[in-house]
Amino acid sequence: MVVLPVSTVMGNLRSRMRELRDSLDLDGIDVKIADLMKQASEEGFWERPDSKDLARELAQLQQRRESFSALEREIQDLEVLVEMLQEGEDEELSQEFYQRAEVLEERLERSQVLTLLDEEYDQSDAILSIHAGAGGLDSQDWAEMLYRMYVRWAERNGFKVKLLDELPDQEAGIKSVTIQVSGEYAYGYLKGENGVHRLVRISPFDAAKRRHTSFASVEVMPVLPDDVEIEIRPEDLKMDTFRSSGAGGQYVNMTDSAVRITHIPTGIVVSCQIERSQHMNRATAMQMLRAKLFERQLRERQEQIEALQGEKRAISWGSQIRSYTLQPFQLVKDHRSGCEIGNVQAVLDGQLDELIMAYLRFYKTGRLWRDSEE
Repeated sequence: MVVLPVSTVMGNLRSRMRELRDSLDLDGIDVKIADLMKQASEEGFWERPDSKDLARELAQLQQRRESFSALEREIQDLEVLVEMLQEGEDEELSQEFYQRAEVLEERLERSQVLTLLDEEYDQSDAILSIHAGAGGLDSQDWAEMLYRMYVRWAERNGFKVKLLDELPDQEAGIKSVTIQVSGEYAYGYLKGENGVHRLVRISPFDAAKRRHTSFASVEVMPVLPDDVEIEIRPEDLKMDTFRSSGAGGQYVNMTDSAVRITHIPTGIVVSCQIERSQHMNRATAMQMLRAKLFERQLRERQEQIEALQGEKRAISWGSQIRSYTLQPFQLVKDHRSGCEIGNVQAVLDGQLDELIMAYLRFYKTGRLWRDSEE
């Protein structure tokens, strides 16, 4: 293992710090913090309808500013260690320097990632739904493969996964599944998975061993805070109850505790059958409905912007976003960012970080471009 000189390590860390500072726009953050603090100190601030949103924004900005300040303090400590090492060789100090430098580099990497996750609900938990497309058993099997992929990714990254609803097929695969992924920035990381995923492989269900193309759609929505207002009128809802159809054991209920809610104006349907009681299933289903209505609002707003500006950027909510090819060659390709990975099995085993990061960089570049056009 090649050990870089202390001066080289420090040069790299200083460069990363400058890049992070530029990405964060600290001067702009400081100005915004000062403005929000001034507003918060004004009489009657908490009676304002936007007070909670402004307070949340202030807390987020202060946390981001303090995180950078902590990194600055750490690099200053490392500068002191460098000065001490220049006075003479000290194996213990040298070991401490390299250990702390490695930790700082990891912290800088995480902080740079978080600069890409700066939209309002990026920090939220995520509700992720997978629906098999046309194609029968192949598509249902593909939907189950995607389900496994996202669960593996979540587990690898320390997120918690809760199954909310599942519609399995008796013969193979799943027709649909909905999970909640909980953890900091879960929605921010997963929002780019929204869209149609395409699989090309030799079908395990075809006796002639022919190559088949399967499709499945993925929907990702943020779990909204309770104070976010999404208008849902009781008269617009149709609620049905039914008996759970889970995989057995504790998931099978002897009563009609599962809940399906239809939002009549939009035709959106959500269901939950995992909780122990009808009341709990209804509460979870309502949470899912709020998230779907919010996502619909975002999509409509995005479509309006693209209609005004013309189709200049290939950022869409419903088009095919990624292809996974197993035969005649192996390749995963994201059609938006252009990211390609040859190890398809690793991706299907949950190693999605490279694809996720490539999309986030692509998305932010496109978002900044759109903002400059407005």
